[in-house]
Amino acid sequence: MGFSVAIAGATGAVGQEFLRVLEQRAFPVDSLRLMASARSAGKTLSWCGRDYKLEDLATADFTGVDVAFFSAGSGQAAQARRAAAEGALVVDNSSAFRMDPDVPLVVPEVNPEAARAHRGIIANPNCSTILLVVVLAPLARQVGIRRIVASTYQAVSGSGAIALAEFEAQIVAEREGRPLEHSVYPVPIHANVIPFVSGFGEGGITTEEWKMVRETRRILDMPNLAVSATCVRVPVRRAHSEAVNIEFERAVTPDEVRTWLRAADGVQVLDEPATLTFPTPRDAQDGDDVLVGRIRADPGHPQAIDLWLTGDQLRKGAALNAVQIAECVLEVPARTRA
Repeated sequence: MGFSVAIAGATGAVGQEFLRVLEQRAFPVDSLRLMASARSAGKTLSWCGRDYKLEDLATADFTGVDVAFFSAGSGQAAQARRAAAEGALVVDNSSAFRMDPDVPLVVPEVNPEAARAHRGIIANPNCSTILLVVVLAPLARQVGIRRIVASTYQAVSGSGAIALAEFEAQIVAEREGRPLEHSVYPVPIHANVIPFVSGFGEGGITTEEWKMVRETRRILDMPNLAVSATCVRVPVRRAHSEAVNIEFERAVTPDEVRTWLRAADGVQVLDEPATLTFPTPRDAQDGDDVLVGRIRADPGHPQAIDLWLTGDQLRKGAALNAVQIAECVLEVPARTRA
């Protein structure tokens, strides 16, 4: 059995990753429709040896579409609602629906049951939140969690192709002795770190940091969980990382944490201090798992553990998670093309 699939925002970085993930997982696509803005309509994109003409998202008819993957930004929420009203299962990658109580916010390794209660639209969480909760959930099933402190190291590609182009241009400009021009970020990202992601919100907390606070609580169904986040952009092309401090209800050992995480879906433990084994963004790039290492006791708190995680934010942090949601709802067995 195959499905009619649509991708809204097909020309973007996440849209392109959707195409790769669908092929690699051998998702049963009977027909494919690719949609973008009016300025891209009429152009073509290739997938699995066939060319597809881009449609204008604003006027596209979703009748007959089984599942629509949206990565067109929160400004296209009305189009996502329209697609759902016309019968499509919509998995939306923007922030538009994430805190809507009528729209499930889903990470399949964590709360797959929520996806099955959808009313046409399912929200894909923030990329940094996804990577975090994939690691937190198997620990929370073993021991209660009191507090999370997370500091992110977010790759440039999280801001899209225009940010990557600006980053590359800055590398060349510095080599040639020219000023580093910037427009995507408030300061140059090359050879720099920027403790600011998206925009400032309530209490001097950035919008990205608030997403991590609120979405983590919702996905884990822990509305009173204490969460503190500091989100930082770093000069890495792809794959986000996070340094996380977890306070538990009781003392746990690093070995217990390693054991629980090794048994968890979507997690790979790389943690051998004696051989300098720990995960880096280069290890995570193009991979499906969240990689975890540097698991150690917090010397400042008897019931806390520190760890480091990294994952590909375009895959597990976006496109892969969305496709896994569709597989869950449509009862599609996860497969990988040989």
